[in-house]
Amino acid sequence: MTTKTHKPDDLEAGARPRLTREHVLERAVALADRNGLQKLTMRALAKELGVEAMSLYHHVANKDALLDAMVDRVFAEIALPAQDVAWKDALRARAVSAREALVRHPWALGLMESRGAPGPANLRHHDAVLGCLRAGGFSVAAAAHAYSLLDSYIYGFVLQELSLPFDASGGAASVAADVLALIPSGAYPHLEEVARDHVLKPGYRYADEFGIGLELVLDALETLRAP
Repeated sequence: MTTKTHKPDDLEAGARPRLTREHVLERAVALADRNGLQKLTMRALAKELGVEAMSLYHHVANKDALLDAMVDRVFAEIALPAQDVAWKDALRARAVSAREALVRHPWALGLMESRGAPGPANLRHHDAVLGCLRAGGFSVAAAAHAYSLLDSYIYGFVLQELSLPFDASGGAASVAADVLALIPSGAYPHLEEVARDHVLKPGYRYADEFGIGLELVLDALETLRAP
């Protein structure tokens, strides 16, 4: 004699998996990555998930709460500064990780420091960076200055990188060549010099400029450290 087992309603054949907050946030981030933040509405997200819009409000209170949680997910992707290495090495790795996360999620760039209700990953990240600076010999004020400068550089670089008319990992040479072909020879000598002797050189990638600028910023921060 066999005993019939009953599956939960959400596991019946053909039924959709039970909606969870994690699933909602995952799809919201994917939707914003694909279409941009302007097209992320509660109705569009509900359609993406195959549910009614009202179902979302069991997991996020409103659109602002959704954005707070999405930003927190991006912060969670950024590596925290390591505690067992020198402060420069730890912050260099963190800066590289932050840039990579922002390039993956361009919509997040203007939101990272704008949320009035930061989530746990956001708070943990800020605390860890400040802790790294304090352990590295920075005073409270100097740590605040250093953090501001680092993030201004990271966010500013990514903003410029995302605005370029080519992929930062390649394609600059083709654009530079097209621009040179459009301008009279000798009209802009310094621009021509940089294009010819730098951008058009084999192997040039605009993305490499990030590491060069980052080293300059990190070296400059030495002047803020306590003697």
